[in-house]
Amino acid sequence: MPVRLRITLLFGCIVLFILLLVCGSVYYFSRTERTRDTRLRLVNRAITRARLLAHPTYFDAEQLRILDSSTMMALQDKSLQAYNYKGEKVYSYSEEPEDTLAVDNKLLDEARIKGTVYFRIGKKEAVAYHHVDSNMRVVVVAAAYDEMGLKKLHELENILLISFITGSIVAFAAGYIFSGRLLRPIKKIADDIQVISAQELNRRIDGGDANDEWRYLSETINQLLNRLQESFDMQRRFIANASHELSTPLTSISSQLEVSLSRDREADKYRTVMQSVYQDVRHLGKLTQTLLEFAQASGDPGGLTIQPVRIDEILLEMPADVNKLNPEYTVSLAFGDMPPEEEALIVVGNNELLSLAVRNIVINACKYSPDHKANVHLEVADRQLVISISDKGVGIPEADLKYIFQPFYRVNHTGPELGFGLGLSLAHRIVKLHKGTIEVQSTPGEGSLFTLRLPAAQF
Repeated sequence: MPVRLRITLLFGCIVLFILLLVCGSVYYFSRTERTRDTRLRLVNRAITRARLLAHPTYFDAEQLRILDSSTMMALQDKSLQAYNYKGEKVYSYSEEPEDTLAVDNKLLDEARIKGTVYFRIGKKEAVAYHHVDSNMRVVVVAAAYDEMGLKKLHELENILLISFITGSIVAFAAGYIFSGRLLRPIKKIADDIQVISAQELNRRIDGGDANDEWRYLSETINQLLNRLQESFDMQRRFIANASHELSTPLTSISSQLEVSLSRDREADKYRTVMQSVYQDVRHLGKLTQTLLEFAQASGDPGGLTIQPVRIDEILLEMPADVNKLNPEYTVSLAFGDMPPEEEALIVVGNNELLSLAVRNIVINACKYSPDHKANVHLEVADRQLVISISDKGVGIPEADLKYIFQPFYRVNHTGPELGFGLGLSLAHRIVKLHKGTIEVQSTPGEGSLFTLRLPAAQF
C-alpha cells in the first residue's frame, strides 16, 4: 500500500474516531437530558395530583379532571390514574377517550416500596409515585408521550449523522491533500538521488530552509554522499597508484629483458641483467604481499580469525622481528604501571594483523630516524591499551599529517628510504578494524609520536 494512502487512512480513521466520540457524546447527553426532563415533569404532575386527592373536601374527581384537561403541558396523550392502599382505582384521567393504563398490583407494590418507579407503557413514558400523608396513602401513575422532545432528538440525530458523514469526507480529502504535501519533499529527495551516479557524486540534495526532519534527512544523505565520494576518490587513487607501482617494476623487467635479448652478450652482462631483474621481482613480490595484507585489513571482520590477544606479548616480540629486517634497527620497550590481572592486557582481535600494524609504525620510526631507533611504551588507562611509538627522526610537516594514512601517500623526504606508502595506511585500517584509534603528533626536525588506543577485552 502506498505511503500516501496509508497516511490518508490513518488520518481519516483518527478524525472519524474523534467525530464519532463527539457526536455520540452529544446524542447520549441530549437523550439523557430529555428522559430526565420528561420524568421530572411526570413526577411533578403525580405529586401535585396526589396532594389534591388527599383533600377530597376541596376537590372532587370531576373538578380534578377539569383541572387536568385545562393544564398545558408539552407532553402529549397524557394519562393519570390513582390507586389507594387496597389497589382500588380512586381517580382516572385520560386525554384520549378510552385510553386506560394497564397497571398491575406488582407495579403498585414496587412503587409503595421504592417510592418512585419509572417504566414504559407502549410508546408512553410513565412514573408510579407513592404519596403518604395523614389523610391518604395513594399511588399515582402518570404517563405521557413526549412527541416534541423525541422529534427534536430525531432532528439532532439527523444533524449529527450529516455532520459525521460530511466530516468523514472532509477528513479523508484533507488527509489525502495533507499527505501529498507531506511527502512532496520525499519525492524531491528521491528524484535528486535517482540522478546521482558514481560519475556524478559531486551533486548534493537541497534540504531547503526549514529546520525540519526533511532537512535532517537531506543532510544525512549528503553526509553519506560525502563519504561515498571520499571512498570512490580514495579507490580511484588507490587503483591509479597501485597500477603505477605495479607497472614500474614490470616495465623495468620488460625493458631490461628486451635489451638483453636484442643481441648476444657476455655471461657477465647477462648476470648483471638477471640481478637487476631479480631486484625488481623482489620489489614486485613485496608490493604484492603488501597489497594482499591491505586487502585483508580492509575486509569484513567476520572473515578474520578473532581470538584473545596479549598486547604485551606482541610488543616483546617486536625488537627481534624488526632487527631481522634490518640489523641497524633497534626498539626500546617501556611499560607503565601494569594492572595485576592479565585480562587487562588482552584485546579481542587478530594476532597477525595487530602485530603487522605495530611493526609498520615501528619500522617507519626506525627508517626515518638518524639513530634508527624506535621507543615503544605501553600503559593501561580507562580500560584501553595505549601504545605510544616515538622517534627522533625528521618528523612530518603539518600540511602532510592529514594525508599520511591514505594509501600510497609518501611524505617528500630527502634520503635513500624507499617504500610503497602503504605502511601507515595499513596500520590505520587494522586499528580501525579492531575498534581502536590512532593519533599522530609530529614536529619537523624533532620526531614523531604515534599513539594507538585499543579497547581491552570485556570478560
